[in-house]
Amino acid sequence: MARMIDQIRSSQVPSNLMQAAARGSLAVSPAETIEILVYLALHHRGFGEMARLTLAGWDEKASLAAARNPATSAEVLGYLVSPENLRPRLLPALAENPSVSEQALSELASRGGRLVVQALLASPRVLSSRGLLQVLQSNANLRPNENTEVASKLATLEKSAAITAPAESAHPGTDISDGASAETERAEATSDAAVEEALTGYLNENATALEVEKDKPFQPVGRIEDLAAAAARESVAPSEPTTTDAEPEPALAVGVAPEAKSRASTTADVAQVRKHASQPSLSDRRESTLQKIAKLDVKGRIALAIRGSKEERSILIRDGTKVVALAVLESPKITDAEVEGFAQQKNVLDVVLRMIPLKRRFAKNYVITRNLVFNPRTPIDCSLTLIKHLLVHDLKNLSGNKEVGEAIRKLALKTYKQKMEKRSGQH
Repeated sequence: MARMIDQIRSSQVPSNLMQAAARGSLAVSPAETIEILVYLALHHRGFGEMARLTLAGWDEKASLAAARNPATSAEVLGYLVSPENLRPRLLPALAENPSVSEQALSELASRGGRLVVQALLASPRVLSSRGLLQVLQSNANLRPNENTEVASKLATLEKSAAITAPAESAHPGTDISDGASAETERAEATSDAAVEEALTGYLNENATALEVEKDKPFQPVGRIEDLAAAAARESVAPSEPTTTDAEPEPALAVGVAPEAKSRASTTADVAQVRKHASQPSLSDRRESTLQKIAKLDVKGRIALAIRGSKEERSILIRDGTKVVALAVLESPKITDAEVEGFAQQKNVLDVVLRMIPLKRRFAKNYVITRNLVFNPRTPIDCSLTLIKHLLVHDLKNLSGNKEVGEAIRKLALKTYKQKMEKRSGQH
């Protein structure tokens, strides 16, 4: 026999039973009763209001059981966690339920009241999510001391992400940071095989493009000077002294003819000899990352994009050769935090920004989605597709953003109005 909820959906239940269903008095399990009530509240004109009232006062024990159960239907969880229907005492259970989407929690984090803010700040899931913490920072009900705590937690997560990412500079026998977990150690131990597999697969998949572009030199998108300066800052170890004229060579070494490059190198060598004579402590400094990349062919840059460090990926994502730039996104070492930064860059190829949301892992990250839509460099068709995933406060901000195109602003405003009208209609 079909479940009662299925009979109700197919309009096979008489009016008297529908009324009983809206009151929650049918002889079915508590889990199915809540599913029926939510269905009526959302989809039935005649008994929707009665079902909403019943749900608002429904037994707390049964409601908690549904809120914490990962098997509860997505429609029920979505109803319970929505700002309009949320019962604050259910929020701790909802926040830890893996079946409740991060986007639904983001909606609460952005505009929830004091009780909501307090519950989210006590949630282990929220405190371990960079995206949710960043949204929570925008909540007007967050107190100054709490804002400081959130900022501190975000900084800790950033540091942890840097530690857990496989360190390119680490050699066999290198000690792992004291804060690294056993899980991180296992990931690092198996990372080489995953990296090599990713590299082999990428080279095989792009063999044709690689053959066509194999002789292309490194030509970054945007100003070489900016890239050289960034590489110089990142390549200097914290213990090393810095000077204002520490790294003039990379800008000369990239994007010039071999003959000119040779002459420039000779001049630079003379200058370096003089410089080292007065600064012997810098005589053993490594060749800059940018210079190293400039010497590689396309295949070598692809290998570095997949095997390399965060610093090297930050440079190669700006490679003007498409097959190299896209290889960065295939690296098993890449972190969500890096891609969040790539998503808002204006000096990368359009194809990079187009590819990011096509990868399932990155498409689920709200910060990445938001950064892409707000980036005027993102292809307009890509931005228009992603707008529907934005939260209302971001839609409102986007509608007034003069940096993006008019079509994007108009759709953002239209989507914002639709979501606000939908909310009003649910009250």
